[in-house]
Amino acid sequence: MVAEGLARGWQVQVRDLYDGFDPKMSISERARYFSGFQGEADVEMAELATAEVLILVFPTWWSGFPAVLKGWFDRVWAPGLAYDHPQGAGAMIPRLTGLRAVLAVTTYGAPAWVDWLVMRRPLVRILRRGIVAPCAPGARVRWRALYGVVAVERARLARFETQIAADIAGIARRLG
Repeated sequence: MVAEGLARGWQVQVRDLYDGFDPKMSISERARYFSGFQGEADVEMAELATAEVLILVFPTWWSGFPAVLKGWFDRVWAPGLAYDHPQGAGAMIPRLTGLRAVLAVTTYGAPAWVDWLVMRRPLVRILRRGIVAPCAPGARVRWRALYGVVAVERARLARFETQIAADIAGIARRLG
């Protein structure tokens, strides 16, 4: 994916959250959370503030985001950066107006029918409606999931990789 983005002339920032990102919000961060928040995750916040495309690659754990990714959303998609609170009651005011596309690439141990029929796709709904829509309403979200990874065949993995490449090419075409 990185090579594809670089070949298209994109400036690509790669973050492995398992390599040093602390998903826990500190007490001092929490105390400042609703008052012109400036966090301790400044590098990640600066990158998100200028991002046009966000590609998330993660495994699905128990129908949820990995803890480190959930912590990234909590600490980085913060008030004052990703959104503002309105006066009184009302919808959040989006601030990530430059974010135009989000591609989520994930894996599931379970078969697709469990996610679709039993769980009703909780992560898709949370990412689209609960995170991206209120903060970056102009961003299109594309969800790409590889189900049943405990027994994935090489040919199915190759098709999945081809689909991801097509998703990235589609994003590039839309963004010009």
